[in-house]
Amino acid sequence: MVNINSVDSASSQCPCGSLQTYVQCCEPYHLNYSVADTPECLMRSRYSAFVLRHFTYLILTHHPDYLQGLTEQQLAQGNTQWLGLEVVSSKQQSDHAEVTFKAWFIDNKQIDAIYECSSFVKQQNRWFYTQGQQMTTRLPGRNDPCICNSGKKFKQCCAKRLS
Repeated sequence: MVNINSVDSASSQCPCGSLQTYVQCCEPYHLNYSVADTPECLMRSRYSAFVLRHFTYLILTHHPDYLQGLTEQQLAQGNTQWLGLEVVSSKQQSDHAEVTFKAWFIDNKQIDAIYECSSFVKQQNRWFYTQGQQMTTRLPGRNDPCICNSGKKFKQCCAKRLS
């Protein structure tokens, strides 16, 4: 499980679950050294930005027509403990795309997920998040693989955080 607010980027696994190190994966996007070339890559880098509290990146990759006044200060409120990301599906047609994912977290000693079908648009060779349709999902069963991708059963890992 990656649950950190800062990363030793040279050796730490990226929060997005790519199995690469942060320096190989999302850090170049967060530092504006490169741009995400696919909507799934942008969604993963945005998840990592939430985990690492890189709120400037979240604003910069959110299409301005869909921000609705959202600010870095609003994003910084709260102290969500992120557990893991599961990409369910990704589809792209020309300059429009959708990525469905589950971003698992703990808030107020409750495990939950943002289960969303996110929409993306490509403008001037850059992908931007526009909006998402929220869905509901069930909590994993005790013997299901853990949501944090630890390789353990849910009951032996993140479920213990609820007691």
